[in-house]
This record gives sequence, C-alpha cells and structure tokens, in this order.
Amino acid sequence: MAISLKNLIAGDTGKVVGFEQSGKAYRKRLLAMGLTPGTEFSITRFAPMGDPVEIKLRGFSLTLRKDEAAILLIEKL
Repeated sequence: MAISLKNLIAGDTGKVVGFEQSGKAYRKRLLAMGLTPGTEFSITRFAPMGDPVEIKLRGFSLTLRKDEAAILLIEKL
C-alpha cells in the first residue's frame, strides 16, 4: 500500500513506489535526484515546522520541500 512521506517519522525507512499523477512538475526533478521507483531511503530529520524533510539515500542526504515530498508514493519498510 502506497503512503505519503508525511506519514513517516524520523528514523523510518521506506521505498519509492511511484509518483502522484498531479505532480508532473516535480517528477523529473525527483528522478534526476535519484528518487526512482525501488529506491530505499531513511528519514533523517524534519525541520521544526515540518518543511523541509531530510532523507538519506544512495549514500547522500537530500532535502525535500513539502511540495516535492507530497508527490512521492512510498512503501514503509
């Protein structure tokens, strides 16, 4: 079952399973940053107000804004 990144907490791990249909503007950018379907990541931390969120994947840390993170469909591991 695919969920949104906002449903996870710091320390959780997940896997990208796809993208929301409404997020075509961000899809190319996320793919270029390495967030391809099947990619596993872990939540490093959230900013105090929840935006942005930092994730660790493929050996590097990536910071995503709420708008970008909202289109990711993920599976909690």
